[in-house]
Amino acid sequence: MENQSRIDEFLLRGLPNTKELRIFHVITFLLIYLVALIENLIIITVILYSHQLHTPMYFFLANLSLQDLGSISVTVPKSMLNSLMNTETISYSGCFCQVFFFVFFVMSHLFLLVVMAYDRYVAICNPLYYEMVMNKKVCIQMITSAWMGGLFYSALYIGNLSTVKFCSRIINQFFCEIPQLLKISCFDSYVAEEQALIFGCSIGFILFAVIVCSYVKIFREVLQIPSTQGKQKAFSTCLPHLIVICLFIVSGTFAYVRPTYSFPSTSDLLISLFYSVVPPLINPLIYSIRNHELKMEFWKLIFRTCSNPFCKNNFQFWLKF
Repeated sequence: MENQSRIDEFLLRGLPNTKELRIFHVITFLLIYLVALIENLIIITVILYSHQLHTPMYFFLANLSLQDLGSISVTVPKSMLNSLMNTETISYSGCFCQVFFFVFFVMSHLFLLVVMAYDRYVAICNPLYYEMVMNKKVCIQMITSAWMGGLFYSALYIGNLSTVKFCSRIINQFFCEIPQLLKISCFDSYVAEEQALIFGCSIGFILFAVIVCSYVKIFREVLQIPSTQGKQKAFSTCLPHLIVICLFIVSGTFAYVRPTYSFPSTSDLLISLFYSVVPPLINPLIYSIRNHELKMEFWKLIFRTCSNPFCKNNFQFWLKF
């Protein structure tokens, strides 16, 4: 009975398996992955090489881009490889690695969003003490705590998952998604895994409550700023962060709260794409599209590395955008 219940590999059946749809899947995922890779690498590079951006806000933003790169790299390349090789399999250890690293990047992402909310709170509500409070040592401690928090919960969750017995090996998703793994786990080991998930959701709720409290105080302070320009500058730094938080929390909560189907579902696929693939793609755009400093430093970096006279002559033109 023990040998019969042991599963060595899973089948990822979240995507249709026709030739035309496999080609469409590979092309679409490849474009999304390349765009997300380029966007996040640009942000990390610009922040790394621009001394003007060596501030706590951009230090946290670079780490956020690194987390986005990690989370999308855990799921998308394997899905594309399966489509190219016309297979649906993922090994037992490979599935567990996906879960471990995906949970690690997602939870550290959530902890980092709290850190960034606190950074904006200090910058707007206590600007005179900002440099003293958010010094280099504190920033390093905060970012280390965010990464370690994600690592701790990921290790805790994967430890519980390793004790789970599965009664099926069919996962109706394009990666090893936790709700789908819970659905195929046997009843006698389902409880421990669900408790770990509830614990993680509780942590997420507490962190979200902290973020909400921070932004309530931030917006209360911003509304008291007399000048319109000051309000616009404050909102321009806070609104992108708030949009990212809302997209991340709402899509992730909806994916883990709603019931999963016993067959491949388009709605399940779209929701999983929305919280696992879309954020790394749009987060760089949200943070950079209204960030004048980041765009300026990007074009300055291009200008310094470009030896073509045509590039230099048109530098001022591109700076206007």
